[in-house]
Amino acid sequence: MSLTLYNYELDDSSYRVRLLLSILKTPHEVVAVDMVPGKEHLGPAVRALSPLGSLPVLIDGDLTLYGPEAILAYLAKAYDPSGQFLPMEAKAFGETMRWLNFSASALAPAMQARLVALLDEPGDLEILKRAAREAFRVMDDHMTLRQIDGVEWFVADHATIADVTLFPIFALSRDFGIDHDEFPALRRWIRRFRTLDGFKTMPGIPDYH
Repeated sequence: MSLTLYNYELDDSSYRVRLLLSILKTPHEVVAVDMVPGKEHLGPAVRALSPLGSLPVLIDGDLTLYGPEAILAYLAKAYDPSGQFLPMEAKAFGETMRWLNFSASALAPAMQARLVALLDEPGDLEILKRAAREAFRVMDDHMTLRQIDGVEWFVADHATIADVTLFPIFALSRDFGIDHDEFPALRRWIRRFRTLDGFKTMPGIPDYH
């Protein structure tokens, strides 16, 4: 087995990668990193793989990758022979890349807000929540229009890594006080996402019926 994932169980970025590995049914080993309270991700062993000490880290043979968006794109390219999760048609590819960038930039306040609320990381929670709501509103408006057109996914008529990268960040936002009733299109999308073959949950992921 060549794939090894360095992972913290409650980290939303690590969960994104675990989720795709499960959906793609890709065998892999997991190395648990004690991020809280141990801060092992900032130690020399992890920094040798990920210079900023960020998780997750994926090792595949002689390739070492960090940054969840890069890892998702790599896994989709290398381990999804159907090409479903990283569509190569130019428009769909561009839109998928746009949402990967959105998750890394516009949703950064949401990820930080969760760390502040759950793990006592530094940050102004109210400012972070306002920025998170703005980003979630963009997502909800997008999915409202998609659902009016009869499409349930962010980019294509099936799930892509755009959905995988966005799902945990919104789904876990109740951890820092976001009311999902404000975002009905995203609630519906969460329900659809949970039906994916290979879906696996983690603490804090809602199960809407």
